[in-house]
Formats: sequence, structure tokens, C-alpha cells
Amino acid sequence: MQIIIEKMDLIALLGLIIGIGAVVAGNIAEGGTTAHLVQLAAAIIVFGGTLGAVLLSFPMRDLTVALRSLKFIFLNRQVNFDETLETIIDLLIIARKRGILALQEEVNRISDPFLRRGINYVIDGISPAIIRDTLIQEINAYEDIIKRAAKVYDAAGGYAPTIGIIGAILGLIHVLKNVAEPSKIGIGIATAFVATIYGVGSANLLFIPVAKRIINKLEDEVLLMELMVEGILGIEAGVNPYFLRAKLESFIQERQLERL
Repeated sequence: MQIIIEKMDLIALLGLIIGIGAVVAGNIAEGGTTAHLVQLAAAIIVFGGTLGAVLLSFPMRDLTVALRSLKFIFLNRQVNFDETLETIIDLLIIARKRGILALQEEVNRISDPFLRRGINYVIDGISPAIIRDTLIQEINAYEDIIKRAAKVYDAAGGYAPTIGIIGAILGLIHVLKNVAEPSKIGIGIATAFVATIYGVGSANLLFIPVAKRIINKLEDEVLLMELMVEGILGIEAGVNPYFLRAKLESFIQERQLERL
């Protein structure tokens, strides 16, 4: 009854490579070099400033969760609705044939902790209303935590371009201070424009896409958890397996259509 499978999300990695690669390739096509895009001063201003703004904006709890949430980007949990449905139906058949207590032998084979907890509630004889309320509350808490993590990256995407402008202004100030020294003008202008690129680029190629991808994956996981709740309640009620299958399939289709 394996439900959780995590592997590298190649689509996310490919998107990151294409996004950054397109900028670098475009720069080279215009006659520039990658060295033109590497400015330590600009990087310190933009990324250091963005980090400082984020640290000031969010409590440590949200920042910690945000770092852990990177697994939503680069480690992909396979949300397999069909496999989960089949697992639920198998548990229902066992419960109908051998009784609810027979599920004790199957619990340790369930890899998903949420489904395992729900089945344990059924085995313990907890009422359906309490089971639903407890599991829904857990879903809501999980959803709130992950959304707060996504807000961290979304906020970083808002701060970075503005701080990039600050870097550009500092670069221009440096240029104006050294008008009498032409050799230093180029460095100042480079820092100014590269800081803007770092700010706008990191916001639109990294921070904001990361936030959106976390939310998109969260929606799939929440739907999977809600499917489990309906399945767990069906097992507790001992409904007909064919009826429960049809109900869960309809539930998945309706919820997916709502997201379109």
C-alpha cells in the first residue's frame, strides 16, 4: 500500500535551467559575456537586502517552513489519486469481510501518515463526525502552514526588484562621484544595471515561480487528503465498495473541475 513516492522533479529543474539559461544565452547573443552578469557588489545588495527584508517580515517559524517547503519544488511527491482510491477500496473490502478490527493488520502497511491516522480512528471506534472534524482540521492547519511558506517566497519576489533599483541608484551615485575618473565609470554603470537584472530576474525567474508552484502542488495534496477523508468515512460506514468507488471518482472529477 505504498502511496508516498518522492523523486526529483525534473520539470521544475528544467524550468529553472531554461529561465536562467535564456537570459545568459540572450546576453551572449548580443555580444556580451557571462562575466558581464557577475557583479559581487550587485549580488550583495540585491540578495542580501532581499534576505534582510524577508527576515524582518516573517517569524522564524515561517522562514523554517519555507526552507523545508523547497521539497515541493525539487522533490516531487507523486499524488496518485487512482492508487489511493484502490488502497481505500482494498481496506473497505477487508473491513466488510473480516470486520473493522482486521484493519489493524493492514495499518502498518499504509505509508501515508494521514491515511494511517484516519484508519486508526476508525479502528478505535471514534464517531464519524469527530473523525471528519479532526481530519479536516488537520488539513486546514497543514494548508495554512504551507501557504504561509509560499508567502515568504512571494514577498521575496516583491522586495527583490525594488532592492535592485536601490542597487542601480547606488551604482549611479558611484558613477557620479567618479566622473573625473573614467576608468571607474564603467564599473559603476555595470553594478547599476546588473543590480536591476538581479532584482527583476530573481523575482520573476525564482521567487514568484517557487511560490506559485508550492501553491499548485499544495492544491493537489489537499485534494488527495480530502479524498482520503471521504474514503475513511466510507470504510467506517461499511458502504458498498462499488458505491464508494463511484462516489470517490465523482468527488475527484468535481474538485478538479472546480480548479479549472
